[in-house]
Amino acid sequence: MVINVKDILENMNRVESRIDSACKRSGRDRQGVTLIAVSKTKPISMLMEAYDCGCRHFGENKVQELVEKYERMPKDIKWHMIGHLQRNKVKYIIDKAYLIHGVDSLKLAEEINKEAVKKNITAHILVEVNIAGEETKFGTSAKEAMELVQEISRLPSIRVEGLMTIAPYVENPEKNRVYFRSLYQLSVDISRKNIDNVNMNVLSMGMTGDYEVAVEEGATYVRVGTGIFGERHYETV
Repeated sequence: MVINVKDILENMNRVESRIDSACKRSGRDRQGVTLIAVSKTKPISMLMEAYDCGCRHFGENKVQELVEKYERMPKDIKWHMIGHLQRNKVKYIIDKAYLIHGVDSLKLAEEINKEAVKKNITAHILVEVNIAGEETKFGTSAKEAMELVQEISRLPSIRVEGLMTIAPYVENPEKNRVYFRSLYQLSVDISRKNIDNVNMNVLSMGMTGDYEVAVEEGATYVRVGTGIFGERHYETV
């Protein structure tokens, strides 16, 4: 299926409209929700079409793709590293990622901190929580999240901005409401601890199939790929 610029504009408008509606249903300020265009495997030409439609937040799963697109695209883009990040690749994106979503261990956080110190920057991260307890997913457990956040908070060059989760794939998005609600409650519980160097202002949850429910339950970032760019493919960037 060929997606052209008109399709991308219509898709983005459709997604934004549904976010608007979800905000209205839940009494939220629309300004509190940001759409991340998940651009993994998509060529730069398609990303530029989304950029020309006003998109400034893009999410990548692989370090190599993020780095190449960062170098070739406008510098006002905010890049989100949303995939699983290997410790040996942190150095390549530490000064390029606006936000690292998938931090699920102290060892990874320590590597991020080490590379941030080298660059004399503060790395902004989210702690990834496997809120549904799926064996196939990365992420710390809900029970261990509080302790992990506290441990990471002691690292001087990292700022914990909130939490991230990847909910189960479901046909009926309502089935994921319980998980989004649980992540929101976990963020409230952590926030109440008033941990130094920790914000809980960001909840990254919800994808193409369930982002409206996620918004209703408190998401501040929703990660939409197929809903904007169509089915993924694997052409070179």
